[in-house]
Amino acid sequence: MNDEFIGSGWAFPIRTDPTGGIALVTHQREIEESIRLILGTAPGERPMRPEFGCHIHDEIFSAADAATAGRIAADVRTALRRWEPRIELHDVAVTLDPDEPALLYVDVRYTIRSTNEPRNLVFPFYTIPAEVG
Repeated sequence: MNDEFIGSGWAFPIRTDPTGGIALVTHQREIEESIRLILGTAPGERPMRPEFGCHIHDEIFSAADAATAGRIAADVRTALRRWEPRIELHDVAVTLDPDEPALLYVDVRYTIRSTNEPRNLVFPFYTIPAEVG
């Protein structure tokens, strides 16, 4: 068996590697892609695992304000604590983009448990603003 396969996961989105096989990711990259996958999946989206995902998608039509940012931060904390056991979550900060009123940045700060390596990941979240007029 190929030692590279052990501890590897499929790259997301699924793509091929230079040899034409399925691209694999390992270590920190695998965890980053897992976090993005958790945050990018709405609960109920996966028929065989309906609880999987993060409830931030419930905020898509909410105003991009401090209240929404607080709810998003709480949803991200809940989802990552449930679905990503390889990390120790330290903080989730949600900030508004001053130039784009519908954009929020979700800054996830965590430590990889196996290496004790501190990391962060910024996930952009877009809301759909209310129509004016």
